[in-house]
Amino acid sequence: MKQLEELKGLGPKGLRLLNQLGIHTVNDLIHYFPFRYDILKRSDLNCAAKDDKVIVDGVVESVPRVFHINHKMDKMDFKINAQNHLLNIAIFNRGFLKSQLPIGKEVTVIGKYDPIHSHIVASELRIGLLEKETIEPVYHTIYGISSKQLSHYISLALKEKVDTEDYIPTIYQEKYHFPSKEISIRIVHQPTNEGALKKAEERIKYEELFLFMLKMNYLKNNKQNKIGLKRNVDYQKVQAFIGTLPYALTEDQEKSVQAIYQDLMSPTRMNRLLQGDVGSGKTVVALIASYINYLSGYQTALMAPTEILAEQHYQNALSLCKDTGMQIGLLTGKMKAKEKKEIYSAIKNGDIDLIIGTHALFTDTVEYANLGFVITDEQHRFGVNQRSSLKNKGITPDILYMSATPIPRTYALTLYGDMDISSIKTVPRGRKPVITTVASNREMKQVLEAMYEQIKQGHQIYVIAPLIEESDKSDFENVNELSEKMNKAFGKICQIGTLHGKMKSAEKEIVMNQFANNEIQILISTTVVEVGVDVPNATMMVIFDSYRFGLSALHQLRGRVGRNDLQSYCILVSERETERLHILTKTNDGFKVSEEDFLLRGSGDLFGAKQSGDMVFQMANLKNDFSILLNARQDSEDFLEQLDCKDSLSNKIINLIEKSMDLD
Repeated sequence: MKQLEELKGLGPKGLRLLNQLGIHTVNDLIHYFPFRYDILKRSDLNCAAKDDKVIVDGVVESVPRVFHINHKMDKMDFKINAQNHLLNIAIFNRGFLKSQLPIGKEVTVIGKYDPIHSHIVASELRIGLLEKETIEPVYHTIYGISSKQLSHYISLALKEKVDTEDYIPTIYQEKYHFPSKEISIRIVHQPTNEGALKKAEERIKYEELFLFMLKMNYLKNNKQNKIGLKRNVDYQKVQAFIGTLPYALTEDQEKSVQAIYQDLMSPTRMNRLLQGDVGSGKTVVALIASYINYLSGYQTALMAPTEILAEQHYQNALSLCKDTGMQIGLLTGKMKAKEKKEIYSAIKNGDIDLIIGTHALFTDTVEYANLGFVITDEQHRFGVNQRSSLKNKGITPDILYMSATPIPRTYALTLYGDMDISSIKTVPRGRKPVITTVASNREMKQVLEAMYEQIKQGHQIYVIAPLIEESDKSDFENVNELSEKMNKAFGKICQIGTLHGKMKSAEKEIVMNQFANNEIQILISTTVVEVGVDVPNATMMVIFDSYRFGLSALHQLRGRVGRNDLQSYCILVSERETERLHILTKTNDGFKVSEEDFLLRGSGDLFGAKQSGDMVFQMANLKNDFSILLNARQDSEDFLEQLDCKDSLSNKIINLIEKSMDLD
């Protein structure tokens, strides 16, 4: 694989900037695809209205004049003849181009048009006439490198022999009339017409999705061959334990427990996703599953994304399992060395039946006596390698993933094709739907009055800010600013605390414990409260600049209230995108919210693509390209059914899948 250093025309600075973009080889460079295209066509000035964006080319008719507004800004004026119109052109901070614009020079101008005064305020100026149609790729960049520079470097790479692996079998290449991969890559970087570009993009997207679905279906088939642990537990013992719980299970919880029980008794390994709305009771299902595993004589590891949530799970487990004989331990990174050593020893000796913790559970120092069951809470927050390293600590442990971000079933069945799925949609009895409203900054007086009512009733409130501290680039509300405002409004009648991601773990824990014990009545926080925090007395959630969040994220935050039989409220403070936010005022159903979020934003937040590494596509988008995904799913199933081990492409594809997946 050719290294970037070998590319002629790329200097040390360009190399450093490309490395910062995650580009280290020529192959990386040619696979760094544009995220959109600018299609440049001549505008017809006779049809253009005031303030329309126009693209015109013509000849310079006057010597440009440059005016210095201040030491940071200049303005250049000149005239051009275009389409038999004499146009006045004004452009800012391009005075350095004056020497390149003599009378008679051909130029292209892009900008906002004023037909009454024959005037264009230009945003861009190019030397030379516009071709009939120009399609320009636009790339994600960082400071120091422009999209045009990146395009230039890619052009240098494309002058070399492009060495690309083609993973689409011939039968599907012909079925969809795809160009080759090499031709497709050249077209997406250097398009000449929209039709060819569309086909090239479709081909690259299809290959990404075909390999992804092949991986899912291969895993699903492979799973059938995985021998699980031998268990034999009488379900009546499970029912007896359920009878000791302080509340009755919902119908969906019962179904989930039964499905997990069947999985654990099955001779093949369990690989199940337990998804449920916020507050739907996934944790108690996980504890019942841990009890089944305990009755089988095996250890369980329950991994949480934060120390706060791990501690919460630990306390719940101690309370609900106190009469079972099951020994429960807690392991987090903040524990003292002596405490950790004692826990390590107890795990290794089999003295702990259920160990709850954070990523500390899969460090090299942890040895299990007989790990038989692994549960990861908020599974999309863990990387693939982290999950695999924990899973590999057992011989053949069964796996249960929990997620409070419900996924629309159509997408879940497609994308988690290698997993069985249980969904908890019913909420525990007695819970009232959270009343959600949208308010503008002009209605802040009413917001504060609503907060005051909750404080008077002895209840607690979350106030969410999207930023930690002030930024010159943003006017979003932040923790420190909100803290000042809330102290002015409520400082004399209640205690106010702050919580954010820059605080140390010990500081966060102190604040959360104070809030849990009602020593703090208003908690001003960033989204660190999003996952799992359970304070039943909190009855109001106020989210500032709520338009900055996806609907699923807002629904997760809303789920921190309404966790008892008290009426709870959520106020979304926003000056924009209120129509989108009003979706949350109409439903408390997380599955419906996630469906809307998927349609609006795509899959990133729903499936944790950026966090997990499971679904990071270079070009495909699960929302926009779902029809391609469905074709890829069917084709991948057909391909596996007719797999020819003697075929070189088949072997190449399967080797690629096995290298990228954990198939222990």
